[in-house]
Amino acid sequence: MQIHHTIASLRAALAGQGPVAFVPTMGNLHEGHITLMRQAREHAPVVVASIFVNRLQFGPSEDFDKYPRTFADDCAKLEAAGVNHLFAPDETEMYPSPQRYHVIPDAAHTDILEGAARPGHFGGVATVVLKLFNIVQPQVALFGKKDYQQLMVLRNMVQELALPIRIVPGDTVRAADGLALSSRNGYLSPAEREEAPRLNRVLRQIKAALAAGDQDYTRLETEAQDELRAHGWQPDYITIRCRSDLQPPRAGESLVVLGAARLGTPRLLDNLEI
Repeated sequence: MQIHHTIASLRAALAGQGPVAFVPTMGNLHEGHITLMRQAREHAPVVVASIFVNRLQFGPSEDFDKYPRTFADDCAKLEAAGVNHLFAPDETEMYPSPQRYHVIPDAAHTDILEGAARPGHFGGVATVVLKLFNIVQPQVALFGKKDYQQLMVLRNMVQELALPIRIVPGDTVRAADGLALSSRNGYLSPAEREEAPRLNRVLRQIKAALAAGDQDYTRLETEAQDELRAHGWQPDYITIRCRSDLQPPRAGESLVVLGAARLGTPRLLDNLEI
């Protein structure tokens, strides 16, 4: 695996090579990321990963400075997964001057759910991903479904800006007890880690109720949040939405149930497509 710290180095290495599949990350990699790397090989002969902790998508009180940086371990995992090129720029390479041009996604897509809890987050995500797309120029890009709203925003950005990139979603990778793998799971205490799978369980309860014909969405959402609160959680939302735009359910639309809640300090996300 070749490691590139500059745009010029990466572009020179990719010149004349075949189609590229790209998996952007912020590092601190877990099996969910590595599964995407392996899947990327199925879509193109050249696999590029990136590691860049993007300041633009962190709020002023969030964990940018404390975000785990595990570069040597990440490189070993990527090489074992068959990644051909790793792009690992520093901030001065990605933002040699203050980033004054930004992607501003549709507020209807970004001021809800995660965007309501993290104002400006998706603008920062979309801006850095568009910049990475311009640097790598992939034909395929892979993103995990665990960050479902991010996937929706980026898919719509690619479509509306007519980017020649196919977005491939990757199923959420889970621990044996159902907990969605996340870089922030490392913040959980042992007791919190034991409790953490409850978020997935309440989402599965909603999915089962919907499959049985229950359409009282508000009651299902409220009962799930009440169960979490009864066990020490602080839910931001448990909600049933349309997959395409994360708006409230509409007749004939495929649905997804999403949840976000704090368990102690860590904030956990999960979702299940219906």
